[in-house]
Amino acid sequence: MSEEIKKQEIKIEIDEQTANGSYSNLALITHSQTEFIIDFIFVQPQNGKAKVKNRIITSPLHAKKFLQALQDNVAKYEMRFGQITNKENAQQEQSKFYN
Repeated sequence: MSEEIKKQEIKIEIDEQTANGSYSNLALITHSQTEFIIDFIFVQPQNGKAKVKNRIITSPLHAKKFLQALQDNVAKYEMRFGQITNKENAQQEQSKFYN
């Protein structure tokens, strides 16, 4: 006897402020046995200030699912646009602000 699994649709709403997003150029991740905390930070290179823009607190299972989804999306990005290089100096040069 086979059972059909009904997929539940979730209507996701987003307010205007959240839809605008916020920029982050640094993330710090900490964890305990029961949760992961991800702080998204904006570092202002011109004055050395840093501010946490968003904090996400999630379960280990959701953190792992997020990791898998991010890996999948990075792979798709690289297939389309080319490999993302992890050269610290190149990134620092591109993110310099000049007065």
